[in-house]
Parts: sequence; structure tokens; C-alpha cells
Amino acid sequence: MTISPFWIAGTTLSSRLFLGTSHYPSPQVLSDAVSASGTQVLTVGLRRLQPESGGGNSFWQRVQAMKTHILPNTAGCHTAEEAITLAQMAREIFGTTWIKLEVIGDDYTLQPDTHATLEAATLLGKEGFAVFAYTTDDLVIAQKLRDAGCAAIMPWAAPIGTGRGPLNPYALETMRRRLPDAVLVVDAGLGKPSHAAAVMEMGFDAVLLNTAVAQAGDPVRMAKAFADGVAAGRAAYESTPMPERAAAQASTPTVGVPFWHAP
Repeated sequence: MTISPFWIAGTTLSSRLFLGTSHYPSPQVLSDAVSASGTQVLTVGLRRLQPESGGGNSFWQRVQAMKTHILPNTAGCHTAEEAITLAQMAREIFGTTWIKLEVIGDDYTLQPDTHATLEAATLLGKEGFAVFAYTTDDLVIAQKLRDAGCAAIMPWAAPIGTGRGPLNPYALETMRRRLPDAVLVVDAGLGKPSHAAAVMEMGFDAVLLNTAVAQAGDPVRMAKAFADGVAAGRAAYESTPMPERAAAQASTPTVGVPFWHAP
């Protein structure tokens, strides 16, 4: 299914599915899943380049061979200062100004520290970074991140890795409606292709996944299923779904139609 391209951080993308690169059964499965998904953006953490993590040059070379846009992330940071330092390192290592900004405030839920995120986003924006800011579904924080010049605002649907799908659809719908010109990417908490389709039907620009694909029984088939779900959801949004109604309404006229009555 062909869907409309979109513009983000100076780049036009035809795929609205972003993928993470961790927790796959093997490097080959990762490569095959990326190919099946059609993604053009992969997010990578600096820790994946450390030899003790099983990464290093071999992992980086494999990622480069996939010929996608690299979105480095600041996963594992707990302060704005840590995130800024890691972003600066990532710019040197990966050769890109794109950065997925993550500042974690709670280790149990992995909920972002939105105040530290805003602080880091503001400073990184002044340094010329295209900031993709991971945040909650809080509208006010999203508005402030937009005002700080973030390239993309990335609200969660549910806590990272839970796979529970959108826990607060109202908040997500409100954010999309109130920020019509912002690039909004749902990041974290999606577990099924139907979840991706649901948020795309709301008008979100893209989704970012990792665990839902990497830890599926068949990551390659699941990657393709998510690609289909994203495409279907976006096509539905662009097709303008029918309005919801409080009462039933016949799809065929009943005037002049004979009815059978029991004797």
C-alpha cells in the first residue's frame, strides 16, 4: 500500500515507520526485519557501539549497510547534562545532527523527565540539533517542546516495552488536534499492528517501534505487519473516516420498501 510521504528535519520520507535496533535475536534478523518493514529511519544508542554490549564496529557497519537515516538516541540518561553530552558525542560519531532525546525520570516506568527534556531540547536546538523529543502525552509539555523548536515531538502511547497500546487516546487525539503543524511521532508502548493503525488514524505522522518487533515470535513478519498497519491507518486518516453517530442509520433507504409481517 502506497502512502503519502512527509517532511521531517529537512528530509522527505516515504515510510512512516521508524525502528529501533536492540533486542533482536541476531544481526541477520535485524537486517531482515528492516528490509521487510521498509523503514527509512533507525534509532541507535551509543551503548550499542560498545564491544561489551555485543556491538562495536561490526554492528555499526551492519547498520550502515542498511542505508537508512540514523537517529542516535540518548537512552540511559537521567539528567539534561548527561543527555546534552551524549548528543554531542553522537553528532561526532554518527555524523548527523539528528538526535532522539531521552531523559528518564523514573527507572520503573521509564517515564521521561519532561522538565529536563525541555531544558536539554532548548539547549540542543541552539546548538543546531534536530531534536526528536521523547515525552509523555502531556499537552502543555508538547507545546513547550514545539516552541523550543523540536523537529519532532514523540509522545508515548504507554510505558516503554509494555506493548499495551494507547492508554490515553483522548490525550493523544487532543495533542494532534492542538498541534496541527507539529511533527508528532508516537514512540513507546505499541505492541500490535492494530495499535499503530489506531494512532495513525488519529493523524500522527509516524510511529517508532522496537520491542514489539524485536521480541515478536517472528520479527520479520511482524515488521511487515506493522508496516501494513501504519499504511492502513494513514490511508484511513487521509480518507476522512465517517463521523460517529449516537443512533443507527440505515445504509439503504427504507421508503417504499415492502416489509414482511408475520400473520
